[in-house]
Amino acid sequence: MAKIPMKTPLVEIDGDEMTRVLWQWIKEELICPFVELKTEYYDLGLMNREATKDQITVDAAQAIKRLGVGVKCATITPNAQRVEEYGLSQMWKSPNGTIRSILDGTTFRAPIVVDCIRPFVPNWKKPITIARHSYGDVYKDTELRVAGPGTAKLVFEGADGSRTESEIFRFEGPGIVQGLYNIDRSIESFVRSCMEYALSAGEDLWFSAKDTISKTYDHRFKDIFAGIYESEYKARFEEKGIGYFYTLIDDAVARVIRSEGGFVWALKNYDGDVMSDMVATAFGSLAMMTSVLVSPDGCTEYEAAHGTVTRHYYKHRAGEATSTNCMATLFAWTGALKKRGELDGIAELSAFAGRLEQAAIQTIESGVMTKDLAAIAVGVEVKPVDSRGFIRAIREHM
Repeated sequence: MAKIPMKTPLVEIDGDEMTRVLWQWIKEELICPFVELKTEYYDLGLMNREATKDQITVDAAQAIKRLGVGVKCATITPNAQRVEEYGLSQMWKSPNGTIRSILDGTTFRAPIVVDCIRPFVPNWKKPITIARHSYGDVYKDTELRVAGPGTAKLVFEGADGSRTESEIFRFEGPGIVQGLYNIDRSIESFVRSCMEYALSAGEDLWFSAKDTISKTYDHRFKDIFAGIYESEYKARFEEKGIGYFYTLIDDAVARVIRSEGGFVWALKNYDGDVMSDMVATAFGSLAMMTSVLVSPDGCTEYEAAHGTVTRHYYKHRAGEATSTNCMATLFAWTGALKKRGELDGIAELSAFAGRLEQAAIQTIESGVMTKDLAAIAVGVEVKPVDSRGFIRAIREHM
């Protein structure tokens, strides 16, 4: 059969460890045999970030702004152990954090639902979508190790020469201090993205933070949500038959567990990072979740929401077979191909991506799956396979 043509390249952002291996297999088995794949390639493997002093991450983000659609493999965010293991010159910041800060916008994460995998929370009947603010907070923080006694202060020097100063803490000995920031413009775009997504999905929108403790920082998020909802979206929500409400994040966690699902849960950057992993795992597996960053100017970056699966990579490197679930990585590719087809008017490309997703879901529902799902599947005769065997089974369904 003739391969499906592409007009504009995708920004292809390669990653680390086992997901890097899966990345190549997915291209070889499921995409390149059917699509004349065009990509602008950026290698964000940890050693290449070291070699370029992380400039490659900035370049990849700028390419997404230029070409409109990117697809990203999972990457290592190094800790002290990784610095030693890889011989790094410094503890490079999260590449996801860097890309999100450049693109701004909101990350939407939703579980991939299959009939034979039941949520660990029995009353969850519908998917829960996490809407995660993707700018600032801890991912772009400034930190100091305090060596001894002294006073830490928060200082703002205005462009008009004004100065505001507030004491943080008087240290009597060693400790640590951290500074975070965000900007109204980014919070406003986050709010509107969440409101529009809820309207398009026809689902209620929740937002939660901790304004009772963070009376300025978190309260600003709460106020902007409330103001935009009341002035721009309340009538539209009521017409659609959906609602918006705010609650403290600890109350929201309890409500989420008691709910039936079927809503959009908006969260600040770090909260969204943690809760999306909780939701994904409770629906079956970290590898069963889609993730797309939507910027205010319409650029999109599709990514695998899980990590680099280090333990499986060490086994693979030792020549052992692994049973790594590639669904999140595959759905990053299909999401990007769908969007590229939509933007370039190539209906055949978008349709192919949709068929590939259905083939992957049908493969699992036929009983062929990786071991993470085999342990919890119900109602099917389970046939566990290794990583490459699962990808080849999807191709057979195609």
